[in-house]
Amino acid sequence: MNLPNSITLSRICSIPLLIWILTTNRFSGLDGQQELLASAIFIVAAITDGIDGYLARKRGQITTMGILLDPLADKLLIAAAFILLVQFSPSLVPAWVAIVIIGREFLVSGLRAIAASEGFTIEASELGKFKMVVQIVAVVAVILDHRWKEWTVGPYFFPVHWVAFAAIWFMVVLSLYSAFDYFKAFWSKIDRSAVRSRRRAFVLSRRRKNNVAAKNDVPAI
Repeated sequence: MNLPNSITLSRICSIPLLIWILTTNRFSGLDGQQELLASAIFIVAAITDGIDGYLARKRGQITTMGILLDPLADKLLIAAAFILLVQFSPSLVPAWVAIVIIGREFLVSGLRAIAASEGFTIEASELGKFKMVVQIVAVVAVILDHRWKEWTVGPYFFPVHWVAFAAIWFMVVLSLYSAFDYFKAFWSKIDRSAVRSRRRAFVLSRRRKNNVAAKNDVPAI
């Protein structure tokens, strides 16, 4: 247990707290404490995704436990958030949206697991990182939309509802496209791996045949 792994575990521990805040009746709902607190917890938990990886690389503390827990914590946080939003704001997040988002996360995890078993890795693309930012904006905007449809701060007007609506649909499109991008990278690498395996098997077969032929050509004494 080092500092990066402790931060990763804190992200997992924040999930039950987020669930309790969004489902409890202890908040009055008039002043928006429930929405603000849930948004703050989700933002902090999402930020720790970058902090634990940075500290692990900088301090040389990349461990097997961290490699296992980090993507698991991300998937649990996103899955929990969107399942909650289906109940919390069904008009903005229907069930099929949550299915698409969660399905994409587990598809990418499956592709990475297969890639690891074949001896290569699929690095997180810039598109995948951008998707994470859009997910944070979408989740926070939907939570705030539960209390405020718009914010007016002095001369500035912030349409919370339309930001949430646009972010959700943009995230769905981006999730599907990034899943296709991951699958394309996976297919390309596994295809090259298969070609190398066939070539290696062919070379070894030719060597064995040559060795057998050389032994047969040795004259008996």
